Amino acid sequence: MSDPIREISLAEPAVEVENISHGGVILRSPQIIGDYPESQSSWIMEWAEKTPDAIFLADRTGEKSSWRKITYREFLIQITSVAQALLNRGLSVERPVAILSDNSVDNALLLFGAMHVGIPVVPISPAYSLMSNDFGKLKHILGLTNPGLIYVADGEKFSSALKNSDLNGAEIVLSSNAPASMNTTDFGELLTVIPTSEVEINKKKVGPYTIAKILFTSGSTGPPKGVINNQRMLCSNQQAISQVWTFLEEKPPVTVDWLPWNHTFGGNHNLNMILRNGGTMYIDGGKPAPGIIEKTVTNLKEISPSIYFNVPRGYDMLIPYFEQDSDLREVFFKNLDVLFYAAAALTQSAWEKLEKLSNKPLENVLLCCLDGVLQRPHPIVLTFIGQFLKRV
Repeated sequence: MSDPIREISLAEPAVEVENISHGGVILRSPQIIGDYPESQSSWIMEWAEKTPDAIFLADRTGEKSSWRKITYREFLIQITSVAQALLNRGLSVERPVAILSDNSVDNALLLFGAMHVGIPVVPISPAYSLMSNDFGKLKHILGLTNPGLIYVADGEKFSSALKNSDLNGAEIVLSSNAPASMNTTDFGELLTVIPTSEVEINKKKVGPYTIAKILFTSGSTGPPKGVINNQRMLCSNQQAISQVWTFLEEKPPVTVDWLPWNHTFGGNHNLNMILRNGGTMYIDGGKPAPGIIEKTVTNLKEISPSIYFNVPRGYDMLIPYFEQDSDLREVFFKNLDVLFYAAAALTQSAWEKLEKLSNKPLENVLLCCLDGVLQRPHPIVLTFIGQFLKRV
């Protein structure tokens, strides 16, 4: 007897075709995008009211590297303090906030605290500070954006980059390890600021066309180019995704994620998807690289994601651990609904190994592909952006 079939909640694939002159066609989706908020802050306030005690973010900056968790209510309270601190400093479009470090709770508080009151954020790849000899790309971006505040998690790690760049009077804010030779501000000071009515006044000024972020390209074909992201882009994007991936609204998603917020995949897609749907993100300090992937494995042995994002290289490096460790396999696949990858094609070998591994503890698998959907209980979706766009 075949395994029972259960449909996953996805929008019905459909397309409207319009024939035009000279043999051309116009293809469009028949779905009309639904209402979405004017800014991401609406989602923060919504979940702070509906599920105030639900965990929004967690990272490994707790005592003895334990999980430091922040609820939606705590997050809203703390971003208003950060917002007031930034307003006190006169930050603006002309003097935005630059974030040089990896993902963290403090990173998120600064990111959303600034955007809450219309101050743009410039997330910059940490590699430009930590893996460069001349800091050329970092200097280029700082020169273009002229930030008034620059955040780094670890002052010592970033001290060389900061000392060798023209900061144009920018305040350096950090979470730990302040260099003795630099004037810096502890991030905790921002959290002690008492919000005034100025926060609410400026929040009301934030609208669909307010600049939220300036994301920079990789610079592989020349100097990194800044791409303006406004609030409308970010909010409408998540609304469109939710109308296609309707399962997102059935339960709050949980993920363990390393993908960087200075990139649209990790920041605009993953982080915003968790926020929009009232989910929880455990920030993974690991990466798909030798000597660091072990951090990811440790986290995945503790947290069972319902949706998991990675690049193909990440899955390639995790597969041997899944094959060797039944406990890891059990925890990882226990609550998993979706495996998602992007940036490159997943090899057929990796696809087949993941399918086989998911069957070992659960004997269930869902393949979401161009040809249709095969589904069994406890669905696991294997998909990627190219297929997603073609389906839509």
